[in-house]
Formats: sequence, C-alpha cells, structure tokens
Amino acid sequence: MNLMIWLVVGSVIGWLAGVVMNAGDPQDTALNVIAGIAGAILGGWFLTPMVGLGTLHWGDFSSTALPVSLIGAAILIAILTMFRTVADH
Repeated sequence: MNLMIWLVVGSVIGWLAGVVMNAGDPQDTALNVIAGIAGAILGGWFLTPMVGLGTLHWGDFSSTALPVSLIGAAILIAILTMFRTVADH
C-alpha cells in the first residue's frame, strides 16, 4: 500500500515539476510524471544529505520532504528538456 501512495504522490510531484519548469507540450505530461518520480528519488538521494531532511522514498510525507522531492524532479526535468532541445537541433 505504501508503494501505491508513493507512486501517486510522486506522480503529482512530477506533474507539478513539469508545470513549474514549463516543460513541453501537454502530450509530454506522461514523460514529466515518469521523470518526476525518478527525479524525486534522485533528489532524495542527492539533496537529502545536503539539507538533512527525509524524502518521499523514505516514507516521509512531511512538509519538508515534498519540496526536496519537487526540487529533485524539477532538476531532472530541466536536464531532460535540455537534452531534448539539443537533440532537436
């Protein structure tokens, strides 16, 4: 059950990160959600040691864990958008 909640919250964070980053067309929403989930995981692994907070993939659904996961998702979406832009030109 915890995995289901984690995926739903991760999906919302991925969607929100795509909106915040203005990342692409509406058809890119599914890609942003997937990248957002992965970014939330990576953000937790890399940002948590720097700021000393828990993240969603640790089962920490606190008000501090959500922004850390959102930042990680936004960073990954920005990197993917940059690579997609370079590949298109």
